[in-house]
Amino acid sequence: MATRITNQKLSKSSRAWMREHLDDHFVKKAQKEGYRARAAYKLLEIQEKYNIIRPGMTVVDLGAAPGSWSQIAGKLVGDRGLVVASDILEMDALPDVTFLQGDFREQEVFDKLLNILDGRKVDVVISDMAPNTSGNKAVDQPRQIYLCELAIDFATKVLGPNGQFVVKVFQGTGFDEFRKQVVDNFDVLKTVKPAASRARSKEVFLVGQGRKKAFK
Repeated sequence: MATRITNQKLSKSSRAWMREHLDDHFVKKAQKEGYRARAAYKLLEIQEKYNIIRPGMTVVDLGAAPGSWSQIAGKLVGDRGLVVASDILEMDALPDVTFLQGDFREQEVFDKLLNILDGRKVDVVISDMAPNTSGNKAVDQPRQIYLCELAIDFATKVLGPNGQFVVKVFQGTGFDEFRKQVVDNFDVLKTVKPAASRARSKEVFLVGQGRKKAFK
């Protein structure tokens, strides 16, 4: 039986977060427009600025659940394209999206992904992954950078020539070193702080365009 969460059971900080969330413009907009999360508007802004996803492309969405980025990618690539969404969590089915549950670091899951791709080179890898935060920056920041490094390592394995890479990064320790990895491996780097990112958040999105012939 589900337990109803009341204000009495929430901490002061949790109640404040809940009020902010329910009053959030992008939360309300996502509900109205049928997106699974407010994060959709972050990718939509990036797409509007840089046109990274186009009809017929092959896109892999890492850490996809609940699926708002995959929703957008599926619509953009159309019938001739392919979107593969991967997450260790379950995700409800989406039209035009193939979901693979599991840890993409594991060889078995990676092999399943390659089977889905069936020889297609990936045009775009997108990652909105973030760790479960503890509130301790000394712990959370390295966890986030680690996820970013996993994402770019994955991209080195699957991206085709001129492939593109979009990844969420927290500014802080390790940011400059990771940014250099993206610079080393893509012809163009863009840094974006979408309007849908909360002002207090340290998150930015790095957009690597034009995969270099040999990753470093």
